[in-house]
Amino acid sequence: MKNSILEVKNITKEVNSPEGVLTIIKNINLSIGSGDVVSIVGPSGSGKTTLLAIMAGLDLPTKGSINLLGSKITTLNEDKRSQIRGKDVGFVFQSFHLLPRLSALDNVMLPLEISGSEHAQEKAKDALARVGLEKRVQHFPNQLSGGEKQRVAIARAMVNNPKILFADEPTGNLDKSSSKAVSELLFSVNQSMDTTLIIVTHDLILADQCNTLHELAEGELIC
Repeated sequence: MKNSILEVKNITKEVNSPEGVLTIIKNINLSIGSGDVVSIVGPSGSGKTTLLAIMAGLDLPTKGSINLLGSKITTLNEDKRSQIRGKDVGFVFQSFHLLPRLSALDNVMLPLEISGSEHAQEKAKDALARVGLEKRVQHFPNQLSGGEKQRVAIARAMVNNPKILFADEPTGNLDKSSSKAVSELLFSVNQSMDTTLIIVTHDLILADQCNTLHELAEGELIC
């Protein structure tokens, strides 16, 4: 049996609105093992991205607790949560989140430089080569296709050898061919690095390739 890397217990997220208190997600419980590949699906507005942000420590729940990589992150301040994210967590977003004035190489080097890692340039070049972009290291984001931008984002996410990788609609802005390539790349990261992979997606083809599929509807986990 795999060791649990992420435990979600009775998570609820409420926000204030002009109409009163809105419940975004309600009483979510999940247990995810080391090396698992998990997809979270559901219609727009079902709470998928909110759940991912809370699981990753980017946001805090109104109620409940999260244990990530052995730390109860719901009791930690932002600085402590940021330290955990910087060391052991990777992120891939639908809109890539690349810095436009930095080359592909510099974008991938950034988390290494922030963490004070040695040989940052060598590690970043190796990560770009692993995603097939060794000839694009000096290209800027506006010189890359959507699929190439996402591969740079994946290289950046994997360069620190994260124990867990969160991907929020990683194929949402890509054409069919690029979506397939990016999906295969994410699964290869899971296989080669034994990185736990959690994917929020509308892409049911991608979701069905994961070991476990969870579905959200109106903020509640229905499977």
